Amino acid sequence: MKTKQAYAVLGTAAVIVAIFLMLGPLYIVNEGSQAVVTRFGEIVDTHTEAGLYVKVPFIDVVTVYPKLILSLDGDAYRIPTKENQFIIVDTTSRWRITDPKKFYQSLKTLNAAYNRLSDVIDSATRTVITQNPLSEVVRTSNQINDKIRTGLTETTDTELNVSEVQIETLVNANTLVEQVSKGRRQLSLEMAAEARKTVGEYGIELIDIVPRQIKYSDEMTDSVYNRMITDRKQVAQAYRSWGEGQKADVLGKLEKDKKSIESEAYRRAQEIKGNADAQAAQIYAQAYAKDPEFYAFWKSMESYKTTVPGFDAAFSTNMDYFKYLYAPSGR
Repeated sequence: MKTKQAYAVLGTAAVIVAIFLMLGPLYIVNEGSQAVVTRFGEIVDTHTEAGLYVKVPFIDVVTVYPKLILSLDGDAYRIPTKENQFIIVDTTSRWRITDPKKFYQSLKTLNAAYNRLSDVIDSATRTVITQNPLSEVVRTSNQINDKIRTGLTETTDTELNVSEVQIETLVNANTLVEQVSKGRRQLSLEMAAEARKTVGEYGIELIDIVPRQIKYSDEMTDSVYNRMITDRKQVAQAYRSWGEGQKADVLGKLEKDKKSIESEAYRRAQEIKGNADAQAAQIYAQAYAKDPEFYAFWKSMESYKTTVPGFDAAFSTNMDYFKYLYAPSGR
């Protein structure tokens, strides 16, 4: 009789255990997950480590959240910069749940967290961008300024590279590029810091905010295109100016060489004429020394040939100049 009672007790206990197990008192928190246990809406326990845990069936509710880093891709928003130039910005951010109890109390679901985070990140992004000029938003350093400043000084001093340096100087002579004091990376850090002022109360850690894409608005696109056209015209004008300078140099060298050649030729011509006149004078002197009378006669004949045809009238030939017209001896 006692044996039957013992079997009955054991059977009843087994049935109770089986029913208890069927009701699901055990639950598993997987690696990379964390859980919040609520009882009638009140948080009674939280688990951030993986393992096997016990709950009260039908009463306790287990809400599981990811423990890993999550990402949020924001929508594109039209935001004005400090100089009131509109750009279209969309961001991506990384975050994770660090306090599941706070997260459950404030947001409860991941969808609610995404919506709330999107609003916070959008507000932080807008706040930072509106306080900074466009150059700070789209650039990360002053590398373009350094390139303009240094030009091509690191190249070898060949004729081609010297020309490139001259053109580069002309192109960038009037180019004014704003200095970047922060840059896009620093602004990303400021966006994240601004957003962290709010998200901490939700049990969330915001890791970073990164502008995924920055586009110009339609009106700014036209302005940028016009700026590009102006820059290209400036480059073309720089090449023209450089070409005109080279042309002037070449023509100057040609004119200088021409004058040098003409000067040398004139010097040589005068030198040759001087030598010839000296030789002629020497010959004349030798001839005159041999027969002075003939020399005087010859020079008079040469003079008559030149002057007599130009006389319209001669009123008298009774002068010493015409002495050889009457006698070869001049008497």
